[in-house]
Amino acid sequence: MRIFALFNLKPGVDEAAYTEWAKTVDLPTANGLPSIDSFRLFKTTGLLGSDAKPPYSHIEVLDIADMDQFGRDVATEAMQAVAAAFQGMVDVTFITTDEIVA
Repeated sequence: MRIFALFNLKPGVDEAAYTEWAKTVDLPTANGLPSIDSFRLFKTTGLLGSDAKPPYSHIEVLDIADMDQFGRDVATEAMQAVAAAFQGMVDVTFITTDEIVA
């Protein structure tokens, strides 16, 4: 399963501070979980063919190897702390997906 987290930083959250936290805490912690094959963070840069601003400033892409294990992984005290910090900095929408054609 692939999960997309589409989000904007909350008002008052410093972009540089968020990025440093993501690089030093969020990404290494999540990528160390047994259930995650890959966890990546992207900054949006635009809408193709438009000068309009994207509706989200950041996108996380999580490739989950095992959803049951993922549930156990995110229930740990360490991941609960990471999740709480993340929720404090962003307004997020999580989208779960199944690939139709590989």
